[in-house]
Amino acid sequence: MSVRETIKNQIIGALEGAKFPIATPEALLAAFPAGADTKCKAGDLEVTAGEAGKLLTAGDFPFTSAEQVAETIVSRAGL
Repeated sequence: MSVRETIKNQIIGALEGAKFPIATPEALLAAFPAGADTKCKAGDLEVTAGEAGKLLTAGDFPFTSAEQVAETIVSRAGL
């Protein structure tokens, strides 16, 4: 599995119990199990939800699914 797919799947898994739509960056971070400290790791790459959240803009919200969140983050990260 590629780094992109690994990170994407970890984000989706971390947001498994989240209630969508998510309308704000604060609500998105709160939806992760360890908040901004939630970590995704693939090989040598490790990123926290807080770091990944910096890739998002106000125009990205509301998110309607974990898949949408994950795809937006991995695309913006250039993975």
